[in-house]
Amino acid sequence: MDLKLNYIGGKWVEAESGEKREVINPATGEVLAYTTESGESDTLKAISAAKKSFYETREWRDTDGQTRADVMLKIADLMDRSREELARLDTLDNGKPLRESEGDIDDAIHCFRYYAGLITAPSGHTYEVNAGFGPMHSYTISEPVGVVGQITPWNYPLLMSAWKLAPAIAAGNSIVFKPSSNCPLSTIRLFEIFDEVGMPEGSVNIVLGSGGSVGHTIAASKDVDMVTFTGSTKVGQSIMADAVGNLKKIGLELGGKSPNIVFDDCDIDGAVEWAMIGTFFNQGQVCSACARIYVQEGIHKEFVEKLVKKASAMTIGNGLNNPDIGPVVSESQMKKVLGYIEKGKEEGAELLCGGKRYTEGECEKGFFIMPTVFDNCSQDMTIVKEEIFGPVCAVVPFKTEEEAVKMANDTEYGLAGAVFTKDGAKALRVMKEIRAGIMWINCCQPTFNQAPWGGYKMSGIGRELSVNGIEEYREIKQVNIALDTGAIGWYEN
Repeated sequence: MDLKLNYIGGKWVEAESGEKREVINPATGEVLAYTTESGESDTLKAISAAKKSFYETREWRDTDGQTRADVMLKIADLMDRSREELARLDTLDNGKPLRESEGDIDDAIHCFRYYAGLITAPSGHTYEVNAGFGPMHSYTISEPVGVVGQITPWNYPLLMSAWKLAPAIAAGNSIVFKPSSNCPLSTIRLFEIFDEVGMPEGSVNIVLGSGGSVGHTIAASKDVDMVTFTGSTKVGQSIMADAVGNLKKIGLELGGKSPNIVFDDCDIDGAVEWAMIGTFFNQGQVCSACARIYVQEGIHKEFVEKLVKKASAMTIGNGLNNPDIGPVVSESQMKKVLGYIEKGKEEGAELLCGGKRYTEGECEKGFFIMPTVFDNCSQDMTIVKEEIFGPVCAVVPFKTEEEAVKMANDTEYGLAGAVFTKDGAKALRVMKEIRAGIMWINCCQPTFNQAPWGGYKMSGIGRELSVNGIEEYREIKQVNIALDTGAIGWYEN
């Protein structure tokens, strides 16, 4: 197998250590590829290359907006041409069903095209100001932040890369990128596309290695002007602490334990279908998963029966064969999720389906977990309070709207939430009361490049996607011009 290398300063290079890491196919337990295993010295080289690119050669930073847009459209076209390869890499690497990977690749392509369009859109503001210092004109301009470190997770390998890379590149920054060690292959392929379109040396760099080494070095470096991270809240806190040395800009998209409130006046079949997506899409490995399901007592029994029937009928298998659900990403993640399931049983939750590893047929050596539904859960249970990141949901019955809102907000997280009801006024009322950055009404999980993504509380800082996404990678400069160049006589008697 070929060894996957770092891309630093426009060259593909092996890590100084000469060490390598296995990339495992979670459906089979077999080795897919090897990546070079980088450390601090390799990361510092990438940071140095990005710093030189931005502050010295300045080639990408000073490229005019239209040219940058043209390059990004070419990147999108090459991604489009390689869509089948990219989707297959994500499924092999992550385990998700191929149709889900294909959807991710489509979204990633659209993300690059969206930000290519935003580059040439109007930006900045002009202001009417007082004449206390004489006639003045005041306005703002946007400039790139500088050297940007980006760290992505394994649950959406290429899509999360696009969410960060597209706006940061569009804004004119130079990048040091660290993908997940579990699922780096599609992002490495994307950097091959960057190389093919001729991105300037040092403007985009990828370093393969662990978060504890590569990620920590990126976050702590005083030569990095901004760091962004998507992943667990615990790691996000560590990155935030590392970043204080030069008070760099920071963007964090972190964990969640999103509520799904189902009222008794909803379309039950529709609510069950969306609850399936909210719980089991991407094997439940979604930061915004609405797997904390609050169901009003009047429909509780019917809703749960239908949910269990659908969950129990899900097909399980290798993602390349397009089952309903594939494996979780790794053996360690499988053990973590199974540990939560055991905790749910120990604490008295009623296990209605699933709850164990699946090893039948082709799944014998993979990291498969049966879709799992717990019922009659309470707020103090671990499976209700903590993010599981697997195909597990916890159903909690409720009586009143006020009770549902109180339980929904009883969490340290605030990423997303959903409300199901035919009463529009109630939907809007409850939506406004939920402390979360993303809300869905009578649906669950749709995401769009045009709309901002991010959470409240321990779910993160800043926003990705939309106009907000590119503004995260810009600095705002205020410019004031004296229209009368003569003396204003401020100190004359």
